Amino acid sequence: MVSVILSRPEHKNNQVEMQALLDRAIAGSLAGGREILEVYSSEIAVEMKDDRSPLTLADKNAHQAIMAHLEGTGLPVLSEEGRSIEFEERAQWGSFWMVDPLDGTKEFIKRNGEFTVNIALVEDGTPVAGVIYVPVKKELFIGMQGEGAWKVEGLEPDSVISLDEVKERGRTLPVDSEERPFRVVGSRSHMSPETEEFIDELKEKHGEIDIVSMGSSLKICLVAEGVADVYPRFAPTMEWDTAAGHGIALGAGCQVIDRDSGEPMRYNKEDLLNNWFIVERN
Repeated sequence: MVSVILSRPEHKNNQVEMQALLDRAIAGSLAGGREILEVYSSEIAVEMKDDRSPLTLADKNAHQAIMAHLEGTGLPVLSEEGRSIEFEERAQWGSFWMVDPLDGTKEFIKRNGEFTVNIALVEDGTPVAGVIYVPVKKELFIGMQGEGAWKVEGLEPDSVISLDEVKERGRTLPVDSEERPFRVVGSRSHMSPETEEFIDELKEKHGEIDIVSMGSSLKICLVAEGVADVYPRFAPTMEWDTAAGHGIALGAGCQVIDRDSGEPMRYNKEDLLNNWFIVERN
C-alpha cells in the first residue's frame, strides 16, 4: 500500500469545509468497512511485514477504498504505509488525514469483531475530528473538537450518511450515566507492570474499580462514550493507532495526555511513535 500525498491547502477549514471533509471521511470509513467484511467472511489471507506483524488482505483493500474518498480533498494522507515520508516534508503540513485502515489486525485474526477503521483530521498537531467505524458491530463514532461527539448504531457498511444525519440519528456522547464503580479500560495483550501500578493507585483513590478489556481504538471510545472513566496506555502505539480516537475523545469532553510531558498528545512528530498516554474525562 502506498499513501497518496496531495497538495497542502493554504487556508483553515471553516465550518462548511469541515462538514464536506467529514462527509468524505464517513464515506471512506464505511467503504473501508465493506472491504474488510468481504475478507472477514472469507478465508483470511495474511502477509508478513518486515517486523512480522500481520498484514491482511482486508487492510490493503480498505486502504485503497478509503483513499478513493480522501484523494479529492486536497489534503495529504499519513498512515502506517507512509511512515517513510521524510519529516522535512511532513513538517510543512498544516492539515492532513491520519488513517489506519484496519486497527486491530490481531483482533481481526482472532475474529472477535473488535477492530476498526480509523480516520482523523489533524490540524497543527491536534486531531480536530475523528471518525471510527466498527464493521462487525455496525457502529460509527464521530467527534469534532469544540462541536461534540456522536455514536450511530446499526449502520450497515453500504449505508450513505452525512454528518448532519449522524447528528440527527446518533446519540450524543457521553451517554452512560448509570451509577457504577470507577471503571478502567485495559488491554487484553498489553497489561504492563506500569499499568498494574497505575490501577493499584486508582484502587487506593476510588476503592472498588472495574476493569474492562477491549481491542483496538475502541478502548478510547469507551471513555468517550462514558462507559469507562480512564484508559492508561503504558505500552507502544503509533500515531495512526490513536489519532481518530483522540479526535472523538476531544469532541466528547475528554483529554488525551502525554504521560511524559503532562500535555495533550501531539501528532506528526519526527518520531511517529507515541509516548505513553492517559485518556480521561476533563
